[in-house]
Amino acid sequence: MFNLKFVLIFGLLLFCSTVNPAPLEQAEIIKIDRIVAIVDQVVITEKELADRIKSVTAQLEKQGTELPPPAILEKQILERMITDSLQLQFASQTGLRVDDNQLDKTIERIAAQNKMDIPTFKKALLEDGIQYRKFREDIRNEITLARLREREVDNRINITESEIDSFIAMQAASNSSDEFEISHILIRAGEDTAPDDLKKLRAKAEDALSQLQAGKDFAKISASFSDAPNALEGGSLGWKNGSQIPALFLEALKPLKAGETSQILRSPNGFHILKVTNRRGGSSPLVVGQTHVRHILIKFSEVVSEKDAMTRIADIKERLDHGDKFEDLARQYSDDGSAKSGGDLGWVNPGDTVPEFEKTMNVLALGEISNVIKTQFGLHVIQVLERRNQDMSKEAARIKARQEIRARKSDEAYQDWVRELRDRAFVEIRLEDKF
Repeated sequence: MFNLKFVLIFGLLLFCSTVNPAPLEQAEIIKIDRIVAIVDQVVITEKELADRIKSVTAQLEKQGTELPPPAILEKQILERMITDSLQLQFASQTGLRVDDNQLDKTIERIAAQNKMDIPTFKKALLEDGIQYRKFREDIRNEITLARLREREVDNRINITESEIDSFIAMQAASNSSDEFEISHILIRAGEDTAPDDLKKLRAKAEDALSQLQAGKDFAKISASFSDAPNALEGGSLGWKNGSQIPALFLEALKPLKAGETSQILRSPNGFHILKVTNRRGGSSPLVVGQTHVRHILIKFSEVVSEKDAMTRIADIKERLDHGDKFEDLARQYSDDGSAKSGGDLGWVNPGDTVPEFEKTMNVLALGEISNVIKTQFGLHVIQVLERRNQDMSKEAARIKARQEIRARKSDEAYQDWVRELRDRAFVEIRLEDKF
């Protein structure tokens, strides 16, 4: 029999001899992944950061945007990853999830917009070096973030009629109907910033301005210097009407031509540099062709089959052709809320009704009754009573004012909400850690 003790000793010696490391100069150093940030319950690794940098870099290069220095780009992207991670964790903790069915439909829509079916789309992603599984999760996260913002911020914004009145009054008082397409650099410096720090931040703003005046690309300087959330997007604020712009900014923008840059502006938030990417002025009356129309609707459902609905609407159409009054039949038979007013929908603007309805309505002569048409709501017969061209400038101005107030409030509330979310969280950045 073998001596068990001898076998164990021999095996141990053999194992030790095989794992004995080679001399340092001959050993291959294998770099392992490391943590660059801890965000509450989630870590961000160096590889994840590198992958995101690669993706953003490719996107910026595709757009023709000059890249900022690597160290600055790395910090900007890491900060974006931190805020995204905090929001995604909050969404998960509060039960906000995107199911696979909704995700599949979204991806199908993206593929269709690129004129591809799903297999072709997957192949195209792979050719661009993008794994389909990773793309799928990125889209899920984008949908989650959008829904989270809608739930936590957008749905809580209220706009009163008095706010709209004030907005329009301010627009008139500004004595400027000009609109500006603006890009923006912010060097954040609060009112309580220490004097020495304020001096350094002012010098940073002056450095940025001097580079811009020397002809450097605004988008690159924004990515390198700006503390604004959209720094990597070139600091673009889009088109803004004079009434949307703070008085400090508006006064600086008024004398500027497209392509010109402002001097440094100081606000309670910090130092700002603005660029007028484009500008346009004046507004003309908004004249809209309106149609006064009425209809009779017969719905079909699980209880009323489409065949039965067609029989009913065909009988109504026959009675109309034989001189029965439209409004009487509408009150008696129509399944629409307009039945009590004889089917009258009032004055309808382009786009107010579904395409099938609008297309039929637009070709009818005054007083003419349509044939039966089908829409998503059921079966209709339509009659056009009047047509007119209406100046909708006031109505359009109120709609635009509401949209602009909502957008401004939403942006401000979202930034405040994200800042509060981060203030409550545990965030440790290890970007500078070395092995």
